Amino acid sequence: MTQIIDKLAWIQIVDKRILSTRSKGKTIYYLPGGKREQGETDYECLVREIKEELDVDLIPETLNFVGTFEAQAHGHSEGIIVKMTCYSGNYQGTLHASAEIEELLWLVYADKAKSSQVDQIIFDWLKERDLIH
Repeated sequence: MTQIIDKLAWIQIVDKRILSTRSKGKTIYYLPGGKREQGETDYECLVREIKEELDVDLIPETLNFVGTFEAQAHGHSEGIIVKMTCYSGNYQGTLHASAEIEELLWLVYADKAKSSQVDQIIFDWLKERDLIH
């Protein structure tokens, strides 16, 4: 039986570069966001995770659904799938690495291989739409 990890991600693109993060002790990059807690809506989860990771406040009324993407979960046993529901939207504050995040950076399509499998699918989707370089 397939196990699904339910995650939310924030798609933030500036100058055709996408915001990504690297957690402490990791070498792979992930789009900012995280796992939903029991009973949380998409917006509640995303607002909480982005505040924890990047110390900014997403503006819920500006959040727009981008898409849902699935792939083998990085670092998990075969058959464990991550389902990433993605939103774009505006924020207030100054981005900086917080909590478990060691680094934030702006990636281009050529950096795709440095990301998790589901993020690579998202990179392809964004590139097909000419949203990232």
